[in-house]
Amino acid sequence: MTDLSTPDATPFLADTHTGLPIPDDPAFASVADERRYRKQRLTAALRLFGRYGFGEGISGHVSVRDPEHHDRFWVNPFGVSFNRVKVRDLILVDSTGQVVEGNHRVNPSAFVIHSKIHELRPNATAIAHAHTVHSRALGSLNRLLEPLDQESSAFYQDQVRYDDYKGTSVGLDIGQEIAETLGDKKALLLKYHGLITVGGSLEEAVHWFFTYDSAAHVQLLAYAAGEPQRLTHEQALAAKDGFGDAQLARFSFQLLWDEITYEQPDLLEE
Repeated sequence: MTDLSTPDATPFLADTHTGLPIPDDPAFASVADERRYRKQRLTAALRLFGRYGFGEGISGHVSVRDPEHHDRFWVNPFGVSFNRVKVRDLILVDSTGQVVEGNHRVNPSAFVIHSKIHELRPNATAIAHAHTVHSRALGSLNRLLEPLDQESSAFYQDQVRYDDYKGTSVGLDIGQEIAETLGDKKALLLKYHGLITVGGSLEEAVHWFFTYDSAAHVQLLAYAAGEPQRLTHEQALAAKDGFGDAQLARFSFQLLWDEITYEQPDLLEE
């Protein structure tokens, strides 16, 4: 019988945490190269939000920290549709709310929420927020994601809910409360509001957002149909070990990047 515990017996497994053949993260020759990379990925993420129907009027924003000035972040501008935004439309916002690069204004809610999370979470390179149908429905039920499948288990014991709704998020005190409630979790479900996910890269934050919203959809369907069976604690932890892996999240976004840049190459216009 073959001993599968020896490395030579499993040549199909790669030298990554998940055993999947995931490439290494890109290396950059300069800060300018990394900034351009982040801006391109951010714009692609915004177009993907548009394609998946996450737009809700002026609401919704995704940010990525500048690789050089860590107290500044790039974000989509106020009043530009997810479906129309291009790299040249992005704005760079500092810790006081001033637009220091770009020709558009910042959404006050984007500044209030993203600035405080970036400030309190040094490891939060990127933040995604939108008012999706599934996250709003789940939040209204006073529920978080339950481990009903592998994907939802990515957030097992790694999510929190913010219940203290006070209206639109345009005050710094609300941003502070949201950031403090989020803590070190990767997802925050805002009751009556929407969803926030964070990541150590733009790719992670966006992948977590898509996964959470999809898992919320599954949960809503499952409970509408009957009494779903949850994974056990041990099963949920095992699933989280794979589906909650940051490297897997980054590579999963790459597939979406390939799709959207092929379909909508104009997003890269600078």
